[in-house]
Amino acid sequence: MKKLNIALVAHDARKQELVKWCTFNSCILKHHNLFATGTTGSLLAAIPEDSENTEYPLKDITLLKSGPLGGDQQIGAMIAEGKLDALIFFCDNLITQGHQQDVGALTRLASLYNIAFATNRTTADMIITSPLFGNEEYERIIPLSIKSYENRKLTLK
Repeated sequence: MKKLNIALVAHDARKQELVKWCTFNSCILKHHNLFATGTTGSLLAAIPEDSENTEYPLKDITLLKSGPLGGDQQIGAMIAEGKLDALIFFCDNLITQGHQQDVGALTRLASLYNIAFATNRTTADMIITSPLFGNEEYERIIPLSIKSYENRKLTLK
């Protein structure tokens, strides 16, 4: 199995849901490199060893800054640099976030760079149970539009 770089993020109203999802899937997630924004990562790292459905607690999580303090942008940079394979971001779409532009930027970058991206538990379940998840032979395809844009010719008048 190929070790993937996975970012885990959740808005306040969905943090508990992400913790439960990670707890349930810890025996899969423990084989990958995990990154999480501030509070979310601290909650994930604090899952007790004897938690229900948790044989292997998630202790090796790289903590980034809190989302509103730059963590979303750190994840965005990882996506743009090709250092992230999947983004699991449980969003609260019932309220406007103070850092809504950062959230929108993450959505745009995840789509642009063609990484696996879930904003809810159902999609996260589909990603983590896919036979392509961690498959050594699977190669993410970077859209040609990125290369075209990087190599575009500009002329000054």
